[in-house]
Amino acid sequence: MNLESRKWRRNFKSHDNVDFGIESTGQTPPQRNLTMLVEFILFGFSDVPDLQGFLFGVFLIMYVIILMGNGLIIIITNVYPSLHTPMYFFLRNFSSLEICYVSVTVPRLLIDLCRQKRNISFLTCAVQMYFFLVLGATECFILMAMAYDRYVAICNPLLYPLIMNNRLCSQLAAGCWISGIPVHIGFTYQLFSLPFCGSNLLNHFFCDIPPVLELACGDTFMTQILTYMVAVLVVNIPFMLILGSYVNIISTILKLPSATGRAKAFSTCSSHLMVVALFFGSGIITYMRPKSSHLKGMDKFLSLFYTIVTPMLNPIIYCLRNKDVMVALRKFLPKWIVL
Repeated sequence: MNLESRKWRRNFKSHDNVDFGIESTGQTPPQRNLTMLVEFILFGFSDVPDLQGFLFGVFLIMYVIILMGNGLIIIITNVYPSLHTPMYFFLRNFSSLEICYVSVTVPRLLIDLCRQKRNISFLTCAVQMYFFLVLGATECFILMAMAYDRYVAICNPLLYPLIMNNRLCSQLAAGCWISGIPVHIGFTYQLFSLPFCGSNLLNHFFCDIPPVLELACGDTFMTQILTYMVAVLVVNIPFMLILGSYVNIISTILKLPSATGRAKAFSTCSSHLMVVALFFGSGIITYMRPKSSHLKGMDKFLSLFYTIVTPMLNPIIYCLRNKDVMVALRKFLPKWIVL
C-alpha cells in the first residue's frame, strides 16, 4: 500500500478507529471518492469524560421537567373553559411545539452520554437538522403570533373578539407550523449537497448548521449567504415584528389611567417578553455571526441554552407569572395526584 493510499484511508476513519468499510486497491483513489463521508461522529461532551454520568442525570431531569411542564400546560388549557381563549390557544400550540423541539435533540444526547460509539449516519444527521430547523422556525413564528395576539388585545380591546376569532387563530397556527417546511427542505438539501472530506468529527451534540458547515470542503460562501438569508427570514424578521408590537403595546399601557390596569396588562406581556428575549437572543448570536468568529466549542454551549434551558424555563415562566394558569393548576393538581 503506497503512502497516498494510506493517508486517504486514514481520513475516513473516526477518532475511535471505526473503519468506514473502504478497502485499498493499492492505487491512489479517484478525487470524487474523497467527498463521500458515510457518517459523522458527534463529539458532544467527550472532552469531560469524568462528567458523563453527571451530565446524563442533569439533562435527563431537565428533559423530564420540559415534558411534564409543557404537558401540564397542554392539559389544563384544554380542560378548563376559562382558558379557551386565543392567548391560551397559542400557548397550547407553543407547549406542544416545545415537546417536539427538544425531542429532536435531547434523547440522542442522553443515549450518546451512555456509550462510547457516537456515530451518526449522513442521512440521519440531515434528517435531524431538518426537523430541528423546521421546529425552530415554527417556534419563531408562534412567538410572533402570540405577540400579535397581545397587540390586538391591548391596543384594540373592543375589536379583539372579532379579529382574533377561531378561524383566524387556526389559520395563524397552521401557518406557523407549515411555513418553515419548504424553506428548510431546500436549505438542508443545499447544505448536505456540499462535499465533505477530511475529518468527520462533529464538535457538537447534534447536527446543527455551524459545526456541519465547518466540515464542508471547497467554497462554502454561497451556503453561508443562504444561511444568513434564512436566518433573516425566520429569526430576524419575526423578532423585529415582535419588538414593533411591544413598542405599541407598552405605549398603549403607559396611557392607561388605572395603575391596576397597567399592572395587569404588563403581567400578561412580561412572561412572553422574557421567553422572546431568551430564545431569540441565543439564536441570533449562534446563526448570525460570521463563520470566522465561531469559537471552538462555543456554539455547543450556546445551543444548550436554546435547545434545553429555555424550553425548560418556558413552562415555569408562563405558570408562575400567569394567575389564570396558576388557578387552573391548583384545581387540577389535587385531582391528578389522587388519580
